[in-house]
Amino acid sequence: MEKIIEEHLRKSIELKSKILNDLSLLTIIKEMSLAIIEAYQNKKKLILFGNGGSAADAQHIAAELVNRFELERMALPAIALTTDTSILTSIANDYDYSRVFARQIEALAEEGDVVIGISTSGASLSVIKGVEAAREKGAKTIGLTGKNGAELARAADLVLKVPSSDTPRIQEAHITILHIICYLIEKKLFS
Repeated sequence: MEKIIEEHLRKSIELKSKILNDLSLLTIIKEMSLAIIEAYQNKKKLILFGNGGSAADAQHIAAELVNRFELERMALPAIALTTDTSILTSIANDYDYSRVFARQIEALAEEGDVVIGISTSGASLSVIKGVEAAREKGAKTIGLTGKNGAELARAADLVLKVPSSDTPRIQEAHITILHIICYLIEKKLFS
């Protein structure tokens, strides 16, 4: 059992080390952070979405920004499109599940907002359609995916492809990256 625990921790550390040592990935994290900071400086909002564990990550980061991450500060506008079951189920029922985020983007996104779509595979049709709808509205779009996320990469303005195809490790990297972005936002806007 100890060997299994060690193996999982080692895989997580190795993946984060790959990210740490890839200047292009660090540059993308910086660009994503700057895009969100600029949106907040221009009185715009952040909208996030994903399915499954990525839905939980979207909600988690929205909470960090609306409430607080590390600093006592004013609330920042961040919306996770994964939380309203009435909206999600009505869109899935009246249209189909692939439209659950796009339809909400049509209602909520504005030019200058930043929209983050999270999909470990990069092939989630609901996430891709949501990102495409955001681009049509004039929002800056960000995709977080794994190394095989070519479809999401084509749809978003900025894409961070975690160099792995192991879903749990991708999710761990995504939340680490999103926490770094939260930290950078607070440091720039409130320090």
